[in-house]
Amino acid sequence: MSSPHYRRILLKLSGEALKGKEPFGVDPDLLHDLVGDVAELHAMGVQIGLVIGGGNYFRGAQASWMERTSADYVGMMATIMNGVTFRAACHKRGLPCSLFSGLQVEGVARGYNQLEVTEAFERGDVVIFSGGTGHPFFSTDTAAALRAGEIGAELLIKATQVDGVYDADPRTHPEAKRFDKLDYLYLLQHDLRVMDATSVSFCREYQIPILVFDLSTKGNLKRAVLGENVGTIICHQAERPVEDL
Repeated sequence: MSSPHYRRILLKLSGEALKGKEPFGVDPDLLHDLVGDVAELHAMGVQIGLVIGGGNYFRGAQASWMERTSADYVGMMATIMNGVTFRAACHKRGLPCSLFSGLQVEGVARGYNQLEVTEAFERGDVVIFSGGTGHPFFSTDTAAALRAGEIGAELLIKATQVDGVYDADPRTHPEAKRFDKLDYLYLLQHDLRVMDATSVSFCREYQIPILVFDLSTKGNLKRAVLGENVGTIICHQAERPVEDL
């Protein structure tokens, strides 16, 4: 078996990634496959942290009829629902797993505590971070960047339904160009909204590379951790498009 290129990663999954073809909630077959992918990395000795969005239940940013703070708290609770679901699927497979939450929900998830997180990794647990940052006005992308920095992740993986970062939406612009590598600043300056600006700026400041790739292609997650050329890598001093040099 090939050795992993990255030993500790933070995997950011959208809530939609759990929904699959279901109109709402979680697709059990898709969840089974996702846990299988995570288990394969775990067997390779990779330490895995996960942040899961809540959009399969509720998207606070789209709830214009509700004031923002309340909408964000509902969204955070949706991420906890997904965290509990993913933890249950891990335990069913026999995969050791710990669930922490930035939003206090006693009896459901442990409150976020850096020492306990470190101990969970040392035990060999997969570690799920739910409840966002615990504060409104921050996205789960920002929570993922923050947790990646706190755990010393070597790579933040943003799993999407698109095979990387493009100069336009490939679903509406078939001629859109995909980038293999991008500099953080180029991403911010050109407003390529694969992640929000706060999360990208945080990763830039603390030099956490971001990988954006298509999770639906079987084997992509393993190839990414092995260091193969999958999706788009965002980092310092990456090559910029010729027209920007």
